[in-house]
Amino acid sequence: MIKRYNRTYRTEVLNAYVFESLEQVREISAEWLQSYNEERPHDALAGLPPAMDRAK
Repeated sequence: MIKRYNRTYRTEVLNAYVFESLEQVREISAEWLQSYNEERPHDALAGLPPAMDRAK
């Protein structure tokens, strides 16, 4: 599970941008993490985003 998270983070954030500052890394990472945890469908939740799964 952690390997998939790391691969996705590396692909969608670290490899997708040329960062100019550590602050920029933090901002983009925070936005991505919000999307990953609240909006993105997860296989472990039968394709539901975590926010919808919690609302059940």
